[in-house]
Amino acid sequence: MGSVKMSPTMTTAPVSDPRRAPTDYALLKRRIRDAGLLDRQPRFYIRSVAIKLTLLAASLALFIPLRHLPWALCVNAFALALIFGQLGFQLHDAGHRQMFRQRWINTVIGLVTGNLLLGMSYGWWVDKHNRHHANPNNVSLDPDIGPGTISYSEEQALASRGLRRIVARYQAYLFFPLLFGLGWAMHVKSARFLASGSARRRWLEIGLIGVHVALYLGFFLLVLGPLWGPVAIVITQCVGGFYLASVFAPNHKGMEQVGPGVELDFLRSQVLTSRNVRGNVFTDIWYGALNHQIEHHLFPTMSRNCMSRAHGIVSDFCAERGVPFYETSMPRSYWEILVFLHGVGAPVRGVAWAPAPAAEDGAAKASGAVEIL
Repeated sequence: MGSVKMSPTMTTAPVSDPRRAPTDYALLKRRIRDAGLLDRQPRFYIRSVAIKLTLLAASLALFIPLRHLPWALCVNAFALALIFGQLGFQLHDAGHRQMFRQRWINTVIGLVTGNLLLGMSYGWWVDKHNRHHANPNNVSLDPDIGPGTISYSEEQALASRGLRRIVARYQAYLFFPLLFGLGWAMHVKSARFLASGSARRRWLEIGLIGVHVALYLGFFLLVLGPLWGPVAIVITQCVGGFYLASVFAPNHKGMEQVGPGVELDFLRSQVLTSRNVRGNVFTDIWYGALNHQIEHHLFPTMSRNCMSRAHGIVSDFCAERGVPFYETSMPRSYWEILVFLHGVGAPVRGVAWAPAPAAEDGAAKASGAVEIL
């Protein structure tokens, strides 16, 4: 794959002159800065952290009176999983230094949130996520679409063997069930990262995760017992992982992919490979504002509560420059992902794959596909 997969509407976008490309982003950034959207929002994040910690403490406390009501403790475990997901967004924001101007404060919040509260390596997350931001949807460099359980390119699908090849055949049907494993996978990848010795704060991170494991397992086993304790643990890990994965999936999956040797200026490399999900108050809270993925990728240090205000400025600027800006509904975003994944697995099933029709609104579309039956 040596080029960007272009949809019909994208062929009309002007190819940027390398001498002019930085000016496009500089002009957009000036507009965003003039609107005050790059200023840190410490009061917002102090409230946000306080609310999440309060909800976490309340949910944990509820397990004590509910320990003899299995259905109620399962409901509370489900709620705790959603709180864990929201803490995942807090870890994400700390990793991008969105919260406070002082780097060390963001780092402390990231370590406490990731290692101590979630049992996940903050260093691993920052390393992986920074590589993703630097190379979004690059088939060779983006770790989020690298070889794994799910295939994100025909080459990956055809190279898969054994169980992974079976998954590649039916991955559109297996996609959502597989999301329940993300929480477990993140713990495993964190452990591998820390075992490799490449973490800057290796022993601190290992110590914090050790405390997390002792408190997490100890609490559920002592309070809920050997039967319902493990049930609550499985619910929190599976549902929490599913929640995070379902939020991250629409961001780039099925959007334009960049092949080896292809160079795009920063503005286009971030916009063309990202998908926005239309926002409202509920959506912004549910997605941790990551439904504004284009704005986030263009300005990764922008505070979460400024994303929706930046939306109009960014979309208008892209329209001025002829850069396709793609935004869709929540249901449509998941449909596009499934169509894309089904198309990627087509060669393994021995069927042809043709590009899906262009989006009706004339915007850039996902690089999904339909089978020729």
